[in-house]
Amino acid sequence: MSSSTGPTEVATAKQVTLVVITGHSGAGKSEAIASFEDGGYFCVDNLPPRMIAGLGELFRHEGSGVERAAVVSDVRGGEYFDDLLQVLDDLEVEGLRPMVLFLEADEETLLDRYKETRRRHPLAPEGRIVEGIRAERELLAPLRERADKVIDTSDLTGGELRRQIAEELLGKEGGKLALTLLTFGFKNGPPRDADLTLDVRFLPNPYYDDALRPMTGMDQEVRDYVESGTQAGEFYGRLLPLLEFLVPAYVAEGKSHLTIAVGCTGGRHRSITVADRIRRDLASREDVIVRVKHRDVELG
Repeated sequence: MSSSTGPTEVATAKQVTLVVITGHSGAGKSEAIASFEDGGYFCVDNLPPRMIAGLGELFRHEGSGVERAAVVSDVRGGEYFDDLLQVLDDLEVEGLRPMVLFLEADEETLLDRYKETRRRHPLAPEGRIVEGIRAERELLAPLRERADKVIDTSDLTGGELRRQIAEELLGKEGGKLALTLLTFGFKNGPPRDADLTLDVRFLPNPYYDDALRPMTGMDQEVRDYVESGTQAGEFYGRLLPLLEFLVPAYVAEGKSHLTIAVGCTGGRHRSITVADRIRRDLASREDVIVRVKHRDVELG
């Protein structure tokens, strides 16, 4: 087994990275490729080995826009899967050294996972699951020896596997939580994709001030108005410590995306003010990337 533990970058026409994910059915390959996708990789699941070679050609075109890719190739490919070792050899000859990530788990764990999902094993569609597991283990033995990185997922949850991949293979950026602060107006309907929703309609409303009404929460005069009095201070005093607790908890669980919706009546004043305060409070954290989106600010 190679001593390399990270995705390999080589120079062909440009710097490229290719990760091939394989291993036992039920060992967590779907979680693994989701981690790479969250890390900014171009990802393809269940790709026949001969089509992997086509990615090498794609890499060689400067205008392709693809510089990092991760693919899953496993026994679901049927007879085509037998070509994977040869394809890996061919890619090395062409100068593209793919990193092979192999996921495995013990027999008892794989049996339990199949029982939970009630799915058939690809190598035993009509027979006993244990027979498929054992046949697959034998079939994959040469690939396991070829792998650059082997991860035993027997004692890992999906979140723990994603976190391990982020820490060991994707580097610092891979372990960050992508946090979206989405402002909106309740009169236009709440967003459907929010993980957490904050209703800030209890704060002072600049809409009733003729001078402030045309402005938005991006204007300092509006912020000063919304945050006047004691309510905003008391609210921030409870909200910000809660977020300081939640963000690392979500990261530890392996969550990669979080959307916090902040709503007021029209989505122009109070929600934007609060979202900006949250952004500024979390800006110094190294485990989160904050993005702000104002859904309704242009609706008037």
